Amino acid sequence: MKADTFREILRRKPFEPFRVVMSSGESCNVMHPETALVSSRSLILALPDPGESEGERLAFCSYLHLAHVGVLRPTEISPRRAG
Repeated sequence: MKADTFREILRRKPFEPFRVVMSSGESCNVMHPETALVSSRSLILALPDPGESEGERLAFCSYLHLAHVGVLRPTEISPRRAG
């Protein structure tokens, strides 16, 4: 995966929420295009922080360690499952 691929995914109309799976097995759901920032070497995600009701954490996902990216099915999307 490269930066241009993510720019294309984030610009799709309508936006389709997707899951990023890292080589470590960790995964993150991207529910809105404004929660992702594309840099030259990584995808930076703003994710809800389970320890803070209004807080968020940042996840730096290096393109080198991305194992899979897939569109979320409607049954996998809920307001509280964003990371």
